[in-house]
Amino acid sequence: MFRTLAIAMAALAASPALAQSIDRVDYGPRPFYLIDRMEDGPLKFKLQSCAAQEAKPSLFSIGHRGAPMKFPEHTVESNLAAARMGAGILECDVTFTKDLELVCRHAQNDLHTTTNIVTTGLADTCNVPFSPANGDTAAAAECRTSEITLAEYRTLTPKMDAYDKTATSAEAYLGGTADWRTDLYSVEPATIMTHAESIELFKSLGAKFTPELKSPSVDMPFNGFSQEDYAQKLVDEYKAAGVPASDVWLQSFNLEDVLYWIKAEPDFGAHAVYLMDEYDIEGYSPMDPATWPNTMEELKAMGVNYIAPPTWTLVTLEGEEIVPSELAKQAKAAGLKIITWTIERSGPLVRGGGWYYQSIADVTDSDGVMYELIDALAMDVGVEGIFSDWPATVTYYANCMGLE
Repeated sequence: MFRTLAIAMAALAASPALAQSIDRVDYGPRPFYLIDRMEDGPLKFKLQSCAAQEAKPSLFSIGHRGAPMKFPEHTVESNLAAARMGAGILECDVTFTKDLELVCRHAQNDLHTTTNIVTTGLADTCNVPFSPANGDTAAAAECRTSEITLAEYRTLTPKMDAYDKTATSAEAYLGGTADWRTDLYSVEPATIMTHAESIELFKSLGAKFTPELKSPSVDMPFNGFSQEDYAQKLVDEYKAAGVPASDVWLQSFNLEDVLYWIKAEPDFGAHAVYLMDEYDIEGYSPMDPATWPNTMEELKAMGVNYIAPPTWTLVTLEGEEIVPSELAKQAKAAGLKIITWTIERSGPLVRGGGWYYQSIADVTDSDGVMYELIDALAMDVGVEGIFSDWPATVTYYANCMGLE
């Protein structure tokens, strides 16, 4: 009884009005750091020529979970940082709690890496309780929003998305932040959000919206809540807030969700974004249409207007030049609009860039390559927006090139 009362009181205290405003957009030093590391050439000189430009928001710059390169993702603070760096569109990844409330979280089962749940009284709700590292066995846990109520969710403290696989205690498990990120902005607790609160916040910041309906970790229907109920509830929260459909780009990796919105909510469906994870199919290649589950023409015929593949699937190399992939060429030919993810998620590019740079790994040897990739995506592929973990990088480019 006392635990339930304490949770309810804490939740009430933790849900203030989230309206905010920003006085100005600021790039900070990072875009200039990246430009300094570029090889001399027309692109570098063009970007250098914009050093004195006025920073302003751009729809080309999309805050990926806010600005999680440095701030705990899906928090008020992370999204304020993204807006202050000029992200014209902000993202809330959406999942649901035990009592079917929509909240901002990258996955239904990521509470063990994005919050302090394993060190709280809610640890016993975890689907996989924390177990310490032992010999060659790594520390492990799995904690889901679907195992706790919204009131309980509000008591959690967000943190950088990380864990220490060598941890022998729950407290140590909360560590593990990558050395190119920081815990500096996690020392004082960040503010967790529901989806409805993210709408309130983003609207007050003058930003537009791109919520992603995350795949549930539980079987659906869940307590009578079907996948279509879930997809519809997402739309209904924008309607309740008076947000026009033209300001919302709904996203899902599940093509059936996108097709549901196209049919049931055509105004919202016109902007619905099919997130493409087809690279997980054995034998898939963005250069070989025979390996794709749907052609670009077939997607367009279904009513899909927007696709969002990861950056590496949209580009390839001709010699040392970054050029559009076959996927990018065929999407453009089919009349599909393209958004892509994610810039600033790879750490220092001198290490090779990893997953997001795999198709251009042979030329990825410096942080300066980041602007070469952004330029190829913008000018050659023709993407309409780029998700970024540090939106100032994309905002600077968009402002310099005159992109809205």
